[in-house]
Amino acid sequence: MPERPDRRPSPQPAAKRAGWRRPASPPATPPAAPPASARPAAPAATPPNHRSVIDSAVYRDGRRVASPATLADTFRQLREEPDGMAWIGLHRPTKPELHSLAAEFNLHELAVEDALEAHQRPKLERYGDTLFVVLRAARYLDAQEEVEFGELHIFVGPDFLITVRHGGAPDLSTVRHRMEQTPELLSLGPEAALYAILDAVVDGYAPVVEGVQTDIDEIETEVFRGDPAVSRRIYELSREMVEFQRATRPLVGMLHGLMAGFAKYGTDEELQRYLRDVADHVTHTSERVDGFRQALTEILTVNATLVSQQQNAEMRALAEAGFEQNEEIKKISSWAAILFAPTLVGTIYGMNFEDMPELKWAGGYPFAILLMAVVCVSLYVIFKKRDWL
Repeated sequence: MPERPDRRPSPQPAAKRAGWRRPASPPATPPAAPPASARPAAPAATPPNHRSVIDSAVYRDGRRVASPATLADTFRQLREEPDGMAWIGLHRPTKPELHSLAAEFNLHELAVEDALEAHQRPKLERYGDTLFVVLRAARYLDAQEEVEFGELHIFVGPDFLITVRHGGAPDLSTVRHRMEQTPELLSLGPEAALYAILDAVVDGYAPVVEGVQTDIDEIETEVFRGDPAVSRRIYELSREMVEFQRATRPLVGMLHGLMAGFAKYGTDEELQRYLRDVADHVTHTSERVDGFRQALTEILTVNATLVSQQQNAEMRALAEAGFEQNEEIKKISSWAAILFAPTLVGTIYGMNFEDMPELKWAGGYPFAILLMAVVCVSLYVIFKKRDWL
């Protein structure tokens, strides 16, 4: 954790903060009047309907002493509280707002750029006295049966904590309220608020894990029931688990890195216990997510096997039906040929032309009958030997 002024009864002089921040002066770009392209236009005296600053407060000894309406008021109030701490919560802030924070708290430009662009992997980086943390929060949407991911950027300094949220999760107002209910913990400084946020993000993974487990159970039932739409559901859930794994796996290393700095930065014993508990939960969640990915891979393999077996069964049924149909056609064709022979003989001798031979022959009729019988019997024997009849 970054070294910070002691929050306890021995206050640091105002000059202490000046060593790592720019001189107390109005921000170069006041956040109250960003460009028209950054947010909807509004009168100067009226805050815009969609505010980036969700909550901003100054604390002393763990208790809120001021709730400034603007970032400029927060900066001024913090200068008047040399032993105070500022906690600023932002949601999709504009570039001028972040630049004003960077100018006031000496934030590194690379960290500010990451906070603006979002779409960062979870990480923990140190820039001088400032710690920059990126977290991926998650929440399970019951109606859509899918996992929604949010991104949270945190700047932690000696006497400030800034959260930049992209997405709906997590609900930091609950975290702030809980910390304000325990001022003895919040009085430990920005590190305490950071650990509370880490704990909230990790605790938010638990409902997601339970929801995914329910989805996997349902998918297994659908697979063996032969639901044709289950393959798409398996694929979509597998992609969500890849994102979930990217959100949880780096946290294990990040928290162990923070734990390794306990002695160096003199982290409070209570905060150490909090962080160890969070690390245990992260490890458990990461293992569950790894298990989900493996289970989905196996389910997809089983589904592919079942689909292949079903297709083979259908092809075999079609082949058997075709064979039976072919046998019926053979029988019909054989009998048609047998019946065609006497019809042909009778047709020829039924033409009754004057000059036809055998018309006045006394044995013509018996001969014709015998000829029909011989042809029919011959055809029957031939077809029988070929198994057409």
